[in-house]
Amino acid sequence: MNNKGENMSKMEKHMDVQPEGSQRFQGRDALRMNIMAGKVVAEIIKTTLGPKGMDKMLVEGPGHVMITNDGATILNRIDIAHPAAKMIVEVARTQDQEVGDGTTTAVVLAGELLKKAESLLDQDVHVTTITSGYNMASERALKILRDLGDDVSIDNEKILVEIAKTSMTGKAAEKSIEKLAKIAVDAVKIVTSTEDGVNSASKNDIKITVKEGGNLEGSSIIKGLLVDEERPSYTMPQKVNSAKIALLTTAIEIKKTGAESKIRITSPESMQGFVEQEDFMLKRMVDRIVNTGANVVICQKNIDENAIAYLSKAGVYTLKSVSQDEIKKISKATGAKIVGMALDLEPSDLGKAELVEERKVGDERMTFVEGCVDPKAASILVRGGTKQFVETIERALDDAIGVLIAVVKEGVICTGAGASEMEIAKGLSAFSNSLKGKEQLAVKAFSESLEGIPKAIAENSGLDMIDVLVELRAAHNDIDGKTMGINIKNGKVEDMKKQGVVEPLKVKEQAIQSATEAAIMILRIDDVLAGKELAKSEAYRNMAG
Repeated sequence: MNNKGENMSKMEKHMDVQPEGSQRFQGRDALRMNIMAGKVVAEIIKTTLGPKGMDKMLVEGPGHVMITNDGATILNRIDIAHPAAKMIVEVARTQDQEVGDGTTTAVVLAGELLKKAESLLDQDVHVTTITSGYNMASERALKILRDLGDDVSIDNEKILVEIAKTSMTGKAAEKSIEKLAKIAVDAVKIVTSTEDGVNSASKNDIKITVKEGGNLEGSSIIKGLLVDEERPSYTMPQKVNSAKIALLTTAIEIKKTGAESKIRITSPESMQGFVEQEDFMLKRMVDRIVNTGANVVICQKNIDENAIAYLSKAGVYTLKSVSQDEIKKISKATGAKIVGMALDLEPSDLGKAELVEERKVGDERMTFVEGCVDPKAASILVRGGTKQFVETIERALDDAIGVLIAVVKEGVICTGAGASEMEIAKGLSAFSNSLKGKEQLAVKAFSESLEGIPKAIAENSGLDMIDVLVELRAAHNDIDGKTMGINIKNGKVEDMKKQGVVEPLKVKEQAIQSATEAAIMILRIDDVLAGKELAKSEAYRNMAG
């Protein structure tokens, strides 16, 4: 019986229920492979962290090159096949969606947690103990972080500008960072609504338009909307003051019949009558628009050439083929109701703006809708010498707007430049000493992982990361050292609160949560199996490499 049992055990051990040639990784092999994949992704973008982080060149095809140091953009654009690596990419995506910035911090922290976990595994600490310790550390870290937070009001423009500047530092915007930060703050203020003491704002209400030509100082904010369309006829007015705006979703033209049909015309008179009837119907639509008092009409669909001529004659500024998204923004900004057909338009449906004007921006003409009473929508026009440059500034502004919205909603900030991470690391180190089980090692590892953020900032700034870390630890051991961080301008450890290096507490909070969750998910995987479709793919067969 014993021999039979031993033989069965050997058979089970060597039997593979998956198709021949498919890859399977088990136990420590699976764990090591997944940890390595996560670390590799973190290392890719680690050098972009901080104000002096380096850039990455993304080559997406012949003639299409992107240069950026934005973590979310890099990870979204590069081709990653490994499933565990994709989990780290998801950390960046979640961070970007939730708070709009801090993607590199979140990914680097996840990489550090995996690296420290690997060291613990070498010491024969069980995975369950590591994950349990990481969960404990994460909860304590968030508590320490919340105690570090300072309340901030939307009316405190000085702090909001500093937050925007912190977000944009190191992203090619230094020359005009003060102006761009002010633009971002103004845009967020315009779109913020307050109800029962609770602020709300959405990125969707802020449109960023980039145009090559000019210089960065020529960038501006439009307290209304910038529509990337021009008049269909130069005989229309170029500028309309005290604009009354009609928004239509249906084309101003004669619809063709749905079914195939023929019209028999037996004489010139019949032809003339047919043309006159079409013309009458178009004139009727235009008259309806004009009679409501509208002097601007913006249509989502096409407008017939004859209708354009009639609108032009009536002095109505017209835009056609405007996107649905733009129509909604214009409605929100001007108070205009979105109407289906021109014949259904009523005077009460019109929106208002002080000015609607077509202007030349670079080589293109665009429509500016300005002077809305309570716009709740804003447009930012970014100018710059090259396409790559203005796209970089667009991403920097997008990040700044994201963090400002997070501050407006949450109303809490903390210090940057590694100050908050070091203070949390100090608290976790003390907490780990109070534990008796092996979880103490995991909490201590979590603490050291957080120190990886200021270490990376120092290293990317050309500083000696060991010296900086020692100095930071000493500063945070002082009772008044909670806000001490790295001033990369002079390489010294200084009070970042006094320096104005602040960011939303939500950014740090989300980074800790996302990084911990991703690390724990990866550490809990002990078997990598091929699914039916994946087993056929070349990517999976090469995954071990």
